[in-house]
Amino acid sequence: MTVISTSCGKDEPVNPDEPKTETFTVNGVTFKMVEVAGGTFTMGATAEQGGNVFDEEKPAHEVTLSSYCIGQTEVTQALWQAVMGSNPSYISSRNNYATNLQRPVEFVSWDDCQTFITKLNQLTGKTFRLPTEAEWEFAARGGNRSQGYKYSGSNNPDDVAWYWFNIPSLEGYGTTQTVATKAPNELGLYDMSGNVWEWCQDLYDRYSSDAQTNPVGPSTGYGRVFRGGSWLNDAYTCRVSPRAGYAPTNRTDCIGLRLAL
Repeated sequence: MTVISTSCGKDEPVNPDEPKTETFTVNGVTFKMVEVAGGTFTMGATAEQGGNVFDEEKPAHEVTLSSYCIGQTEVTQALWQAVMGSNPSYISSRNNYATNLQRPVEFVSWDDCQTFITKLNQLTGKTFRLPTEAEWEFAARGGNRSQGYKYSGSNNPDDVAWYWFNIPSLEGYGTTQTVATKAPNELGLYDMSGNVWEWCQDLYDRYSSDAQTNPVGPSTGYGRVFRGGSWLNDAYTCRVSPRAGYAPTNRTDCIGLRLAL
């Protein structure tokens, strides 16, 4: 196992105006973390999300976050396999799909993700984790570089998201797609709209209207939050503010994860 760097933001910048990044390699598989500078934003059903939002997106409320780092892409099947020694994904060669380890890992429960992160931290000596829901949404909106888009990086979902109505059906059925094959958002993050939903750290419950600083979610709630929409959803569900919850033991072929640090 090789670790290239020791903390987020150590890569040599190609453009000093771009967000800082940090590259890691674990058992031959490389992944990149992107720095998200802290700031204040309005979370939830903001105006550009439209008037027909889901109730769970309300009320919009102010959130202030400290700086953190988040994965440039979802965790891939390749990275999960490098850490865990096996690939749990349903959309994989074990179910007669074409081998493509650069697809996002899926069919992983929230509990599975905690096990993966614990082992990744043992291998790297770092403290990777799932993002909080607020961290996830701030990053999806482009952080302090946000242009106020409906989707993560565009008002046109086809620019930035793989979803049900634009998925190639070469295998007879829609599937996940190779990560980072759509355009990135303002922070250089890929697939925060569509491809797979992404587990967050928080318990799932209704929003409060109160302003919050570095929120970690409610103390009680139904299951764990996941965000972003997936290949199995319509475009509207892949906006930056829709949210859902699921039991932490449940698995499906449309939920994966993205790391935070």
